[in-house]
Amino acid sequence: MMSDLLLIIGLVVIAAFFWQLRQMAELSRIFAEKECWRQKVQLLAIAMETARPSIGGTTGICWKAKYLFEFSTDGINQYSGHIWMQGKKIQKIEWPIFPEPEWQEAPTAQGKFGGCGTQSGCSSGKCH
Repeated sequence: MMSDLLLIIGLVVIAAFFWQLRQMAELSRIFAEKECWRQKVQLLAIAMETARPSIGGTTGICWKAKYLFEFSTDGINQYSGHIWMQGKKIQKIEWPIFPEPEWQEAPTAQGKFGGCGTQSGCSSGKCH
């Protein structure tokens, strides 16, 4: 009788942890899609690299997970980044250095960097 109760409690705990991992995987995928859209790159894949139990989060015990996401800027080259999560919260995202997707979509330069901020450039010898 007591062993049956412990077995049921153990199965419920395992199911709850599995459910939390599935929710984290879905949240990381949504976050990666939004960030790739913001960076104007194509998300290729996302996968969990590591997961371990941790203390924190809203329930006290949660998972700390690291996800690997792969993206492309031009459909040929592939780059990898990482997303760290604790529970259902994104802790950090790490992007590698990659070229801008297309020059036509790059933002126009404004300000004093790369041209002194004037239309004529630095032909007068004095930069503002």
